[in-house]
Amino acid sequence: MKLLVLLACLCLPSIAAPQPNFLFIIADDHRWDAMGSVQREQGEKGRFPWIDSPALDRLAAEGVRFRNAFVVHSICSPGRAAFLTGQYNHVNGIINNNKPFPTDAVTHATLLRTAGYTTAYFGKWHMGEQKGQRPGFDHSASFIGQGIYQNCPFEINGETKATTGWVDDVSTDLAIDWMKQKRDKPFSMVVGFKSPHNRRGGENLPERLLSFYNGKISRPVPNLTTPAIYHKPDPATGLYGRGLADNDVHLDYLRHVKGIDENLGRLLDTLDQLNLTEDTVVVYTSDNGYFLGEHGCGDKRALYEESLRIPFLVRYPRMFKKGQLIDDIVLNIDLAPTFLDLAAQPIPTKMHGVSWKPLATGEKPANWRTYFLAYYYKELGDTPTCVGIRTASAKLVHYHGKPEFTEAFDLSRDPYETNNLAKDAAFTTPLRTSMIELANKLDYKLPTELSSAPEKSE
Repeated sequence: MKLLVLLACLCLPSIAAPQPNFLFIIADDHRWDAMGSVQREQGEKGRFPWIDSPALDRLAAEGVRFRNAFVVHSICSPGRAAFLTGQYNHVNGIINNNKPFPTDAVTHATLLRTAGYTTAYFGKWHMGEQKGQRPGFDHSASFIGQGIYQNCPFEINGETKATTGWVDDVSTDLAIDWMKQKRDKPFSMVVGFKSPHNRRGGENLPERLLSFYNGKISRPVPNLTTPAIYHKPDPATGLYGRGLADNDVHLDYLRHVKGIDENLGRLLDTLDQLNLTEDTVVVYTSDNGYFLGEHGCGDKRALYEESLRIPFLVRYPRMFKKGQLIDDIVLNIDLAPTFLDLAAQPIPTKMHGVSWKPLATGEKPANWRTYFLAYYYKELGDTPTCVGIRTASAKLVHYHGKPEFTEAFDLSRDPYETNNLAKDAAFTTPLRTSMIELANKLDYKLPTELSSAPEKSE
């Protein structure tokens, strides 16, 4: 009898796991350490030990936190284009904030749609002042350029409509309404928050957050007094750069982060209510990092850690063990190939990124990257065009036409990048060799179309 039962079981067809849904949430200028789980981990070294981010912390606890996640080009549009295409920006063509995204580009959205997914985009898109339906998405409810924080007009499938309220609340409302629609196909959706992009605080915050964090004080870090190598002192004050070391600036920045944390919580709760949590891959990240006074800097647009490094949280209960901390290097160009991999779709050979599915399932590939190429093309501000290599423990940065600005850092001993080792040949030579090899592999060339005009939006 037992043999018959065994044979019957062997003859049953295997039941494949359903294709997952995808919810990709991308904030704007959210630095990697601006969430509670990181601050608790940093202890006395944390700048904002009092930060309140229950939804981000929930996502980290219920999924995977990649602790070494980076962008390859640290400004808005290039960061977003890299997530979409899985390609470095010298190949996908989005090298600044002014260019519209090509309507015929191959992205995770176009490929998933071809594979039978319903695709949707909500909130900030920011590819110059690009208008109309977002390429690759069946449904889009988005605003033009940077939009505005309050009562922002949205283009819903290309038709302009007025909205009322704080822009990130509106984007979330529209996304939730769409999630609640009945459909017989899996979905892949993007929610782009405007926060914590600049023009922060005051009337640009929802009223509920105006006094949040009142009385809190951020801690200093060692590189506040180490100016960026390209900075020149103000002749009147002797100060370097346009740093954002002021505590009030930090509080407004983190109030905006609190606002998007609340909306992340609403999205996660909606998945629970719709019984979609088990079968939905949720990714939370940012288009780039952000300076809050480090190296005398504000904004991003550089290859220092605060600019390159991003939060990266992933949850997929059906497949990924919860509470994981992964220290292998992952990049924004890895998102598109990973989504395709999880949907059991082929990954185009033209994508530079690699699926991190094996990392999240505990099967680290033997050849996983140990370094990557990053660059910035001068467009606004005083950061020169530069290209660099970042390994697990070191960094080398070359500035175009400015060899005297070369920087090298031993990140294992100097995580705040205060001691430039550019003149230490024993340290820089292997880094330079690896950078040249990787640049050749990527067919890296300085783009000929570098814009000399300031960008239209910050």
